[in-house]
Amino acid sequence: MSTSATGTQDDTTGWSGSSDPDLPSRLRLAVGRLNRRIRVDSNAALPPLQTSVLATLEDAAPLRLSELARREAVTPPTMSRVLAALDEAGLLIRTPDPQDARSALIHLSDQGHQAIRHIRTERTASLAQRLDRLDAQQRAALEAALPALERLVEE
Repeated sequence: MSTSATGTQDDTTGWSGSSDPDLPSRLRLAVGRLNRRIRVDSNAALPPLQTSVLATLEDAAPLRLSELARREAVTPPTMSRVLAALDEAGLLIRTPDPQDARSALIHLSDQGHQAIRHIRTERTASLAQRLDRLDAQQRAALEAALPALERLVEE
């Protein structure tokens, strides 16, 4: 078993769907690095998990803490700390859960909606600048790959 230039061992993935055995590793590295560069370029004021929670709440609120923790793949104590920071910043609203008096439903405040819109706008602009560096053929290849990439992120 050998190790490739991308840090994968050739026989460990069990994946053989391409003429490029390093495709999964190369794609993982490229997507991860692009995501980090976009975050850095946009000078995000919030840590990644807090930003992700805002995005989840914008798309699926109201949610209980336990559901947010499940969706973000963190423990409830970790989510509690994240929510405390977002609450302190005025980005959340907690309302009593009508189905369970011991629980609260979490929504974004107006400030929270503004914050996630601002973050998304900055990140989209950062990606647009990077896309501008590509030639027409490379942009067309990315556009053609979008349906496959979108399918990869489906749950």
